[in-house]
Parts: sequence; C-alpha cells; structure tokens
Amino acid sequence: MTATTTAPEATTHRTARPSALPRRRSRLPFSPWHVLLAPLALLFAVPLIWLLLSSVMSNAEINRFPPALWPSGIDFGGYRYVLGNAMFPRWLLNSAIVSAVAVTSNLVFGALGGYAFARMRFRGSRTLLVLMLATMAVPFQLTMIPTFLVMKRLGLIDTLGALIVPSLVTPFAVFLLRQFFLSLPRELEEAAWIDGCSRLRVLCSIVLPLARPALATVAVLTFLTTWNDLTWPLIAINHDTQYTLQLGLTTFQGQHHTRWSAVMAGNVLTVLPVLLAFLFAQKAFIRSVTSSGLKG
Repeated sequence: MTATTTAPEATTHRTARPSALPRRRSRLPFSPWHVLLAPLALLFAVPLIWLLLSSVMSNAEINRFPPALWPSGIDFGGYRYVLGNAMFPRWLLNSAIVSAVAVTSNLVFGALGGYAFARMRFRGSRTLLVLMLATMAVPFQLTMIPTFLVMKRLGLIDTLGALIVPSLVTPFAVFLLRQFFLSLPRELEEAAWIDGCSRLRVLCSIVLPLARPALATVAVLTFLTTWNDLTWPLIAINHDTQYTLQLGLTTFQGQHHTRWSAVMAGNVLTVLPVLLAFLFAQKAFIRSVTSSGLKG
C-alpha cells in the first residue's frame, strides 16, 4: 500500500517541478528591439539635424570645404531673407489651399468609393477595383503629358485649379478605406438598416466615426504628398503669384549664386508642418495600418 500511494505522489511532484521554476525575466528596462531601432532612428534623423544646424549658419560656413558640422554662431540671416520675401506668405497660402482641398476631397470621395467597394456588390465591381488599383502602378511620368493637355483644355493651367483637380481623389485613399471598412463588423450596419437608416446615413453616423484612424492616415499621407509636390507645379504653374511653397523655394537657387542659408531655412519652414501633422496623427496611423490588413 505504501509503494502504491507514494508512486502517484512522486509523479505529481515530478510533473509540478518544472512549473514551479521561476521564469527568467529580461533585465533590460526596455524592449531588446530598441537596441537595434534606436541607432537606426538616429541615422535617419541625421539629415534633419544637419538641416536645422545649417539653417542657422552663414553662407560662408555652408560653402566652406570641408563643410562645417556645427555652426560657430547662430545666424538667422536665412530666416530673415525667407520671411522678408514679399511672396513667401502668398506661396504659403497657395500650398495651404491646395493641400486643404486635396485632403478634404480625398476623405469625402475616398470614403464614398471605399464603402461602395467594401459593402456594395454590383456588376463589374471587382474588375473596376482591379483596374483602379492597376493605376497605382503607372508612374506619373507617363500620365504627366495627358494630364497637362486635359488641364489646358479646361483652362486651368497657371491656376491653383491645375494643382487641385488631379488630386481630388487617389486610388490609394479608396483602397485603404475599403480595407478598413472590411474589418468592421456588418452587424452594426445591419442593425441600423433595420431601424430604417439609409446607406448614406449608416456611412456618416456609424462607419465613419469608427474609421477615424483610417481617415487620419489618408489625411496625413495626402497632405504630405500634396505639400511636398514639386514636379507637377513646376509644369502647370508659370506665374510667381500662383507658386506653391516648394516651387517658390527654387527661386532662391540661381545659376551663378545661391543663398544656401535661405534655402535651408525655407526647407525647415516647409518640413515643420509635415512633422507636426505626422506627430499628431502617428497613433491613428499605426492603428489604421494594423487594422486595414486584417481582411482582404
């Protein structure tokens, strides 16, 4: 009896012994991935840091060889030259108008198109979706001349309309919002339909409030693309009163003389809104990217 009763106890002790051992915990106060990501983040931040430092240098320091890595003194001559330019406020206003209209239109049309592709089934919907996504693979250099001819036929060349109309809606905005709408449960919409809500009411009252991360992502990416665009304004705009900020900064670079301090200061003022927009929306950006890939 003694042998038979102690055998199960011995087996239970042998099975319970591994679970009783304490788990080894990492002694680092942060994730081990930070050891790899911190140097990479610093490496990517070096150009921005050098841009900030060179914006407070004099032209002699910037043109010196080898280039100075640290300013000998703070010189705001570049900022005074940029802000003292009579056209700079006009360029800033033009960029703000074009970016604001592009962001608003992409949110509206992207939400309507994305919801239609996500929830409505009509003849040729998948073919239309594939054709729309295929346009994302076409480089802008191939559509540049046809776009210019269309804008010329509409009489929009050398106006802000030539910059706004081609950016009213993008396939990426429609696709990203469609993917996010697919991840939302249908039960919420079906309950609203039972209560008598139309599709547009369901989209505005139920779907869009839940899609704030995706909407913020579309807004930030559209703003970044439109704000930093230089190629298309360089083709469609001729008069300096219609210049955007990026196009206006090119006037600081001449064939024989370039005010590099003004160029650096202007680039700092141009990059600052983009950085602020991304910092305010980075959490929504991450949530949108992680959730929009749940269902295809």
